[in-house]
Amino acid sequence: MAGLRGNLTLVETYLTHGDERLRGWPFMDSPVPVLTVFVLYLMMVKQGPKMMEQRKPFQVQGPMVLYNLAVMVLSIYITFEKLISAVQSSYSLKCQPVDYSDDPRAIRMLNASYWYFISKIIELLDTFFFIVRKKERQITFLHVYHHAIMLLHTWWFVKFVPGGQTFVLGFLNSFVHIWMYAYYGLAAMGPHMQKYLWWKKYLTKLQLFQFVLTSSHALYNVCFGDCGFPRLFSLSSVIQSAIFFSLFMNFYLQAYRKSKTS
Repeated sequence: MAGLRGNLTLVETYLTHGDERLRGWPFMDSPVPVLTVFVLYLMMVKQGPKMMEQRKPFQVQGPMVLYNLAVMVLSIYITFEKLISAVQSSYSLKCQPVDYSDDPRAIRMLNASYWYFISKIIELLDTFFFIVRKKERQITFLHVYHHAIMLLHTWWFVKFVPGGQTFVLGFLNSFVHIWMYAYYGLAAMGPHMQKYLWWKKYLTKLQLFQFVLTSSHALYNVCFGDCGFPRLFSLSSVIQSAIFFSLFMNFYLQAYRKSKTS
């Protein structure tokens, strides 16, 4: 028992030591807050549909439109900030270490990375809207895994490597989310918008292309990186991108077959 407590203390000590510039920022001093959000999210996934069993679906069209618009705008901001700070800092696409200084360009990347993490907390509301609208069939393993793992994975990256090589992952993901939440926002407006949503299938293709780019970029650093960026984080990106690619590809193939048969 004492050994277990010692190991837990060691893990928490490790996880509380990260980028010193983040000291005092919400969620960043300790893993406890983000793990609490993670557990509460899984509880919502488990208990939410049960709580809605005897209730009628809530009409949340207005809040959904505003929510998706807000996430789209936040994604635009993150994409812009990451791109500008990377260009200003002359980032290398081959291998780029993290700048932990207080240089304004480094702080700009830090802020963009932090808001990228915050966006992953906000996006958990996707599941909430499915639950209150009684759309449980859309709460798939892919949906839950994607939201839950991205929450923890992004926290880990921002805590220790907010910038550098991870710029590509956050930039591409935020860029894709601009179009995703634009689509969701239009779809939430009602059936009359369906004629403008012919490009839905291209969203999944864009996501798949994103995973190919992020995994290739990270794999290059694992194999050939010589700038001092920790290979552990790049290897983690490769593994997660590969998992996401397989899950999204399976979703795409099933949806494609279903559309052809119908």
